[in-house]
Amino acid sequence: MTAPPATIADPTAGVPTARQLRTHLRRARSRHHDHSLSDVLGDAYVMVLFVGMYGWFAISASRDMLDSPTVGQAEPGVRWWLAVAALLAGAGLTWRGLRALGPLLVTPATQSWATSAPVDRRAWLAPRFVLLLLGAAVGTAALGVAVAALGGVSDPAALGWAAAAGAGWGAAALALSVVAQSSRAGRRWPTVAGAVPMVAAAVLTTVVVLVGHLGDGLPRPATTPTVALFALAVPLAGLGTILAVRALPRVDRATLTTGAQFANAAATATILLDPSLLASLVESRRWRRIGRVRSHRFLPGPGWWALLQADVRRLRRHPSALLIWAALIGVQYAAALALPGLAGAAQVVFAYLAANRLTGGLRSISRSAGLRRALGGSDALLRGIHVVVPAVGAGLWWLLTLPTVDPGPASLAPTLALGVVLAVFRAGTRPPIDYGGATVNTPFGMIPIDLLRQGSRGPALLAVLVLVQLFLG
Repeated sequence: MTAPPATIADPTAGVPTARQLRTHLRRARSRHHDHSLSDVLGDAYVMVLFVGMYGWFAISASRDMLDSPTVGQAEPGVRWWLAVAALLAGAGLTWRGLRALGPLLVTPATQSWATSAPVDRRAWLAPRFVLLLLGAAVGTAALGVAVAALGGVSDPAALGWAAAAGAGWGAAALALSVVAQSSRAGRRWPTVAGAVPMVAAAVLTTVVVLVGHLGDGLPRPATTPTVALFALAVPLAGLGTILAVRALPRVDRATLTTGAQFANAAATATILLDPSLLASLVESRRWRRIGRVRSHRFLPGPGWWALLQADVRRLRRHPSALLIWAALIGVQYAAALALPGLAGAAQVVFAYLAANRLTGGLRSISRSAGLRRALGGSDALLRGIHVVVPAVGAGLWWLLTLPTVDPGPASLAPTLALGVVLAVFRAGTRPPIDYGGATVNTPFGMIPIDLLRQGSRGPALLAVLVLVQLFLG
């Protein structure tokens, strides 16, 4: 064989490495800001101090509340096992959040100018992955310490093992989520990995509630298995990290940008105090995943009857709303068993959350004047038709959870249930937020009173209902 002629140029010649490109971008950014390293470290110190101080205050206040006679005393085993179920459910929700976020993500500018170039994808994403891995380990370690302290653990060694176990499982979850981000379409294991802890939490909650109502409840283990959890997390985190590093070249640009859209929507919704910005993105993604549906004829009748059937059919194509509605029934029974003194207040709050999951049609017509004009009829009629499903769902949910609370006055339960429906209606029909309202200058800074008033439409009435239940229940 002969060597290729010298006139043929190497197509990759002159392409900078990922480290060179990163250094060039860092120098370019440094010309446009004057923040020094001491300023960055000072801001980091303030944030750590803020989180540590207020976090420990929240833990202390929660421990005092659990020991308060007002809350009511429950079996220690019941609270322990329900806490395990809550951690499992939180793990499943966290996994879903990591899958929605990426977790690896890039900005649109980076996607256009860096990830589209012939740069080594693994070398470009590796620093981001390491930072995310460390952040996940530190965050879950703090969460492990908080959970152990909330459970009454004060031994430094036990708190250390709790922190180690939390860090190990956090790092393992982050690494495996990166592997899932790089997986080809059609693989089911990421979905199964998120569903297993949720199903385990539901089964454990059901067992604890049944045993608690039929007997003395499940006994609390003599020791918390933090050492065993740490021993299981270490090899899982190591294996996940190795697989994630190998999978970095397979993370495509589409998944990197999709997570950035979700992160930008969440940040914008937090800054502007408008959760609908994030909810709209989540809802549009959900409907796009459905892709294709089967058409069915409506039963004959007037126009309002067809609209009501369409609202019911919306629930058939959004089964997670009904699943959350049913899951909150079990959560209410668990809350009544663990915190008997707050069962009534929990019933009001969970009824609002359950009914709010059924307001998809109400929110859609309330946010689109064009849709209301296309459907015809008055706005009051359209909103009245689409509040039927949430009202029926709230009433049925309330009847199924009546055994968890004391009856109280005869008129209290119907009044609270009707108030929950009204709160859901007010939240579902909230108009777009107007940011030109009045603000008040206070010693704590400028407070946008009008903005808070618009954002509290619905939750403010819910807070009044909770107070009514606490004083009259």
